[in-house]
Amino acid sequence: MSFSSRSAMENVTEKLLLEKGSPKTNKLEQIKTLNLSKMALKHGDLPVKLLSRLQSLERWDLSGNRLQELPKNLKLPALRYLDLTNNQMEDVTTLESLSSLEELKMDDNFYITISDSYKLMVLLPKLRIYNNKDVSTTASHLRYVFSDNLRTRIVTVWERSFSLPDPITAGKMSDLEKNFVNAARHQVKFGPSSVSDFTKWRVEILAKEHLRSLTQPKEDFIPKESAEATKNCIISSPSKRKRTKLVTDDKVILTPHKKLRVNALESSAAEDSPRKSRRVSLRTDGAVSTPTRGQARTETPRKRSKSQQLEEEEVRVEQKKEVSKTKQLHRSQYTLPIIKICTKSQPVHLKPLHVLQCHSKQDSSGDFSTQLWACAFQPLSGSSGCCSESRLVATCGGDSLCVIDCETGMVMKKYKVPGEEFFSLAWSIVLMSRGGKAPVQPCSILAAGGKRGLVKLIHPRNNVAYGEFRASRKALSVLRFNHNQGNFFFTGSYDNKIIMWDIGGVDSSYNFKVVQLLVLEVSATPLHICLPPTSPGSHLLTASDDGLHCFNTQLGTSSSTKSRSNEMEITFPIYEEEDKEHDYHTIDGLSFLTDDIIASKSHMHCSIYLWSWSRTRSQRPNKESRSVCAVVLAELQWASTNIPYLALNTCPGRAYIACGDDKGRIWTYHVTSLPKNSFQIGKPIPPTQVLEWPSPTRKGLGLTEGPSINSVAMDPELRYLVALTDKNMVIVWRREDVNSEL
Repeated sequence: MSFSSRSAMENVTEKLLLEKGSPKTNKLEQIKTLNLSKMALKHGDLPVKLLSRLQSLERWDLSGNRLQELPKNLKLPALRYLDLTNNQMEDVTTLESLSSLEELKMDDNFYITISDSYKLMVLLPKLRIYNNKDVSTTASHLRYVFSDNLRTRIVTVWERSFSLPDPITAGKMSDLEKNFVNAARHQVKFGPSSVSDFTKWRVEILAKEHLRSLTQPKEDFIPKESAEATKNCIISSPSKRKRTKLVTDDKVILTPHKKLRVNALESSAAEDSPRKSRRVSLRTDGAVSTPTRGQARTETPRKRSKSQQLEEEEVRVEQKKEVSKTKQLHRSQYTLPIIKICTKSQPVHLKPLHVLQCHSKQDSSGDFSTQLWACAFQPLSGSSGCCSESRLVATCGGDSLCVIDCETGMVMKKYKVPGEEFFSLAWSIVLMSRGGKAPVQPCSILAAGGKRGLVKLIHPRNNVAYGEFRASRKALSVLRFNHNQGNFFFTGSYDNKIIMWDIGGVDSSYNFKVVQLLVLEVSATPLHICLPPTSPGSHLLTASDDGLHCFNTQLGTSSSTKSRSNEMEITFPIYEEEDKEHDYHTIDGLSFLTDDIIASKSHMHCSIYLWSWSRTRSQRPNKESRSVCAVVLAELQWASTNIPYLALNTCPGRAYIACGDDKGRIWTYHVTSLPKNSFQIGKPIPPTQVLEWPSPTRKGLGLTEGPSINSVAMDPELRYLVALTDKNMVIVWRREDVNSEL
C-alpha cells in the first residue's frame, strides 16, 4: 500500500494535532508530546503558523516521513526531543531555530554526512544526545576550541591581504565581504578532509562575523553562537521555586525578630544515624604543605606588610574620593526593586532534628576537631524528581564525603580518600547513555575536591566513584556547576585560578572525558563562585580575600581559550571605613536570592548586604581601578565576629537567607520585599529568627559549646536546614510542619 501525498491545510490541522498530542486537551498550547510518525509528510505539509502554537511541546516524533528539511523559523521554545529517523533530510540548517533541542535522532537519513552532524552540534547550542550517543564533549570542542582555531586563521588571512575601504560604503563592503569570505574558504585549512564541507561552512560564518566586528562597536557586536548561548541561558526558575507577581510596598517586610532557644538534646541525638557504627575507619596524615582553610583561621586573611597596606589604603582613599559623588547619586536615583517571592511567603519555624558525627577520625565519638566545610542538597531531577530527593544532603570535611537522609538521619553513602582533606563539593545532573537504542537518562552526580587538587566524580545512586581528574597542583577551594548546562564545571584553587571544564556525560561503563575550556586569573584564592541565574554562560562572580570580582565567561569569542583577567571589581560602602585594623575586602559569603538580588558579606562587617546585580553591572567602571560600587538595597544585621569563612546561603523558593556565626547560632532572614531608600536609613534590618545552638550532650562529656558554623544549606522548599561546624558536627533542622507533608 503506497502513501498518498497530503495537503497541509487538509491533513495537518488543529484537530489532527489535538488527536495526536498528549496530554489530551482542547488547546494546542498545552500539548507536550506529539506523534506525527509514518504519515508520509513532506516539508510543505508542516504549517508553521499552526505548529508555532505548540509553545509547550517538549517531545516530537516525525520519524518515518518524507521530510527533506523542516520549515524555517519554526519556533518551539520548549522542544527538547526530536525524532527525524527514517526521513530524507538534506538541509540540516533548517533546524537552527529549534535552539532548545537537547536530544536529536537522525538515523536512516541517507543524505546526512558527518559534516551535517557537526553543523547540528554548532547550530543547536544545547544539543547533548545525538542518535542515542552523548556528544557533549564533541559539541563543546566544535563550538569553542575548533571555532577558535578557525578564527585565528581567518584573522591571519585578513591581516595579510585585506583592509577596510576608505570611505566605507555599502557597495564597497559588499564586494569586500565576498572577496574576503572566498579567500578565507580557500586558504583556511584545518581539521580532517572528511569534514571539509563543515569547515568551509563554519569559516564562511566566522569570516562574516569578523568583518562585522570591525565595523560595529565592540559592545554592540556579539558572535552569533555567543548571542544564541546567552539567549538560551535565560530560563525560568526550577518548578520548586515558584514566583508570584511583583508587589509594591512602602517598607521592608521581614517577619518579627525572634530568637528560638531549644532544650538540650539528649546524647542519643548524635547517634540517630543507623549507619553510625558502620563508618569506615579513617587514617590521619601529618602536616601538609598546601594551605588549608583551617590554617587560614589563625592568620590574617590578607597577608601583606604594613607598608603595603598603607600604600594600598592611600590608593583606595583617592579612588573613593573620585567615585564618592557618583555613588551617592547612584543610590538616590534608583527605586529599589521588589524581591520576587513564592506563594508560600510565610516565615517558617525550624527545630533541631539530628546531630551527627559522621566525619570522625577513626570512628571516634570524641573527635571534635575535624572541620566540616561544605554541604549541598541533591538537586531535583526535573519532572522525574520526587520529594525524597530533596531530603538528601552531601557534606564534606576531613578525608570523607557523606550523603545523609535529613529525615531519618541515616548516612546513606560515605566515601573516604586517605590523605585527602575535602574543602568543597557540588551536585549536577548529567546525561547517561546506555547503549543501543535505549534512551538516555539524567543522573545526579557529585563532585568533590580539596587539598590534593583532584576532583572526585561520584554517582551516589549506584554507589560508584567513577572517576577523578587533576584540576590544579594546589588545593581546591571551591567547586561550582553551571545550573543551566550541567556538564560545565568550575574549579577554584589556591594558585589563584578558576578553571572552566566540560566534563561531558557518562556511558553505561562510566567512561567520561574532561576538556579544559577557560582559565580565569584571580588576585587571591577564590572562596565562592556564583553564576547569575539568567546568564550563567556569560558571567561569573567570585568572592575572595581580595574582594568581589566579575569575569566574562562567554565562550565562542576570540579569547575563549586564553587566560582572562577580571572584567571589573565590585566594591561596597563599608570599604570607606577601612583602616589599619579593619580590612573589609574579605568577601566570605555570596549567593543569589533572586534572579537579580545578591546577598554578600565580609566577616569583619556585622551586616549582610543585599544588592542588585543588574544595576551594579550597568554602571561604567572606573577607568583606572575597573571598579563599580554595588547598588545596595538593604543591610541585614548579623553577628559581630572576626572569624572568617562562615558562609551564608539562600533559599529563593522561600525567600530566605541563612548564615551561621562563631557561637553555633544560625541567623535567618525572611525577605519578601524591599522598600525605597532602605539602605540610606543606615539601620540594619534585624533577623527574622536566630536559631540558638541546640547544646547537644554526650555521656561523660556534658554540654557541647557552640562552635563556628562554617556552612549552611537549605532544600528548595526549606523543609530542612543543614549546618556544618568546625567541631565535626552536622546539625539538621526541620520545619515544624514537615511531618504533615511527608
